[in-house]
Amino acid sequence: MRNIRLTIEYDGTRLLGWQVQKEGRTVQGELMRAIREVTGESVSLIGASRTDAGVHAEGQVASFLTKSRLAPERWPHALNAHLPEDISVVEAARVSPAFHAQKDAAGKIYRYVILNRPVRSALQRERATLVRQPLAVEPMRKAAEELAGRHDFRSFGTDIAKKKNTVRNVRSIRIEEDPPWIRFWFEGDGFLYNMIRAMVGTLLEVGLGNRPPEWAGEVLRLRDRTKAGQNVPGCGLTLMRVLYDEAGEKPRRESNRTIPSAER
Repeated sequence: MRNIRLTIEYDGTRLLGWQVQKEGRTVQGELMRAIREVTGESVSLIGASRTDAGVHAEGQVASFLTKSRLAPERWPHALNAHLPEDISVVEAARVSPAFHAQKDAAGKIYRYVILNRPVRSALQRERATLVRQPLAVEPMRKAAEELAGRHDFRSFGTDIAKKKNTVRNVRSIRIEEDPPWIRFWFEGDGFLYNMIRAMVGTLLEVGLGNRPPEWAGEVLRLRDRTKAGQNVPGCGLTLMRVLYDEAGEKPRRESNRTIPSAER
């Protein structure tokens, strides 16, 4: 058996997220179908991050075991011939049999894009969220400082009643202003379901002048989801990159690191 690692990009607009569901198109489902059509095998495909409906990716990573002897450089072309236009395998590599796309991930980088102007965009309507009122960026940056670091992010997660561990390490939050665009960059060990969308919604409350910057820290300490801002739409969120140790091949049996569950 060979272990194949894929790097994948997709437009999540018309997809129901990463994970296979009973009905509807998903990234995992489409990829597993394509692998079956190429190899005749029904594989178990492991994704690094279970992105939600409408969320995009430029650097999603997945891995699977196969008996196929297809050369790594041929996998992208072979799979793309069987994939819809909104999903593309951009790179493939043979990796250690112990490599696990999700559990070996050392971190993830996400970007959230806001279009801050009075009128909507015809070209970026499915890749950014429109906020018509002017946003103050500096107060949002101060609020972001309250959220960066290792904390219990229970205030920002969805469907976490049964989740034992809601502590995550957000290594950095960076906000870029390029009028009329505002881009939020998040790097962390892992993220709760809808955590980034809730954090952006909270920062927007500060940017709109509805709350002071220190309010973000108060919300964090309350550990109550009802106290934070609303989840922003999924269309503005993109998984940019999944980070791995040692060129992405460090087997988890060689590591004592505990990796939080990925955001779906």
